[in-house]
Amino acid sequence: MEDSAQKNIAILGSTGSIGAQTLQVVRANPGKFKVQVLTAYNNADLLVRQCQEFCPKVAVIGNENHYDKVKDALRSMGVEARVGADAIVEAMEIEFDMAVAAMVGFSGLAPTLKAIECGKDIALANKETLVVAGELVTNLAKKKGVRILPVDSEHSAIFQCLIGEENNEVEKLYLTASGGPFRGKDREFLKTVKKEQALKHPNWDMGAKITIDSSTLMNKGLEVIEAKWLFDMNPVDIDVVVHPQSIIHSMVQFRDGSIKAQMGLPDMRLPIQFALSYPSRYESNFPRFNFAEYPALTFEKPDLTTFRNLAFAFEAARKGGNTPCVMNAANEVAVAEFLHDRIGFLEISDVIEECMNRMPYIPSPDFNDYIETDRETRIIAQEIANKWTH
Repeated sequence: MEDSAQKNIAILGSTGSIGAQTLQVVRANPGKFKVQVLTAYNNADLLVRQCQEFCPKVAVIGNENHYDKVKDALRSMGVEARVGADAIVEAMEIEFDMAVAAMVGFSGLAPTLKAIECGKDIALANKETLVVAGELVTNLAKKKGVRILPVDSEHSAIFQCLIGEENNEVEKLYLTASGGPFRGKDREFLKTVKKEQALKHPNWDMGAKITIDSSTLMNKGLEVIEAKWLFDMNPVDIDVVVHPQSIIHSMVQFRDGSIKAQMGLPDMRLPIQFALSYPSRYESNFPRFNFAEYPALTFEKPDLTTFRNLAFAFEAARKGGNTPCVMNAANEVAVAEFLHDRIGFLEISDVIEECMNRMPYIPSPDFNDYIETDRETRIIAQEIANKWTH
């Protein structure tokens, strides 16, 4: 796309952290992007304010309890209000160029698949889409000639390192992890941590669910599975390195032993803007990295014994089939229970492990298998969590 061309976009999950930062990028680049669709689940007030500013064709509120409020507020703006999960999927049929998939969790899968089916490029922030149904999503994208451009800082980094290297064999991918707020802590410490501690990420400003995932290292595990599908890699050739400064966002090692890394301050607007503007790089006023302020960049191995979720994710990546779907559903339930103070921090891993042991394995699932796997796993995970409710 030339710098002068305007790109029409839809934002799935516009009121969340990534959605709101995407709109910051749109706001900072007048004339380059036109928002055609905004969707949210609960935050009706913010959705209405976003519509006032960006005037999309359609706005969808997922929760039916907020529909009348949204519809009444949007009537005078000429913005069509729709409601419900099916309406979010159907909105992908509207004419636009790229969908920013920023919904949280499994709920982002169906609308992302619909957008791909309709031939729309995807700026992918919803990592669970590829975790749950990576083979289904990537095969459909190839069939439809659709590009999936990563928004996660780690996958954006790998994507940027691979530009111009199409004919060169990749030996290994290194995903960097900050280590979260509990880096270096042992299980005895983690037994008593509360959500307020887990939500204090040292480097990144993110939504609650992804921040908890970062504290358990599940976020990095999800990224391993996502990288497997985005870059067509064997999981044994993907490694995780703890890098507390969050300056090197990830690295690619080539068959000659050379390593390329992408660096920058921890600011999600950078990978968001790159995904939206690719193959161009738009000028920005984002803060610049200063080497003098970071005299040391350090690296260490992750603790897979204490932070078992990362080990579960590597296992799921190797096993494939519906196993990543099971792991993801169990994690979503467990994190929600932890955020509601009903289970402890370490019990998040216990819920996931028991679900992975109990759920039947399906080696080659179709879409309906994923839906049923997700549903059944959530029931089991809730039963397990209820046993441990404090």
